[in-house]
Amino acid sequence: MSRALSTILLLMASNTFMTIAWYGHLRFKDISFLKNAGLFTTILISWGIALLEYSLMVPANKLGSSITGGPFNMWQLKLIQEVVSISVFVIFTLIFFKTETLRWNHLIGFVFLLAAVYFFFKK
Repeated sequence: MSRALSTILLLMASNTFMTIAWYGHLRFKDISFLKNAGLFTTILISWGIALLEYSLMVPANKLGSSITGGPFNMWQLKLIQEVVSISVFVIFTLIFFKTETLRWNHLIGFVFLLAAVYFFFKK
């Protein structure tokens, strides 16, 4: 598998864990044994999940960075991470938070983000 593909797959997995760590606790009310979890417990659970995120993000950056022989410069690597992060967030929100809707202005914003990707990768 190429370093570019490995980087993107690791970023997708990493951002999935981070999205769960940042926003998953908002659904604790639906999980019986976590229903009454206090802030401290919620923070500890989120930190545990974030540790998994870091365990994937660091190798993704190491594999992907041109500094360590990867295919992406720092600008490109960060922008890929942001696009992946927003993509994961959109999917997560639509699946787990049925009260939120994806609107036309969100889609236009995403198109602008993809335009940013184009310009970041343009030689």
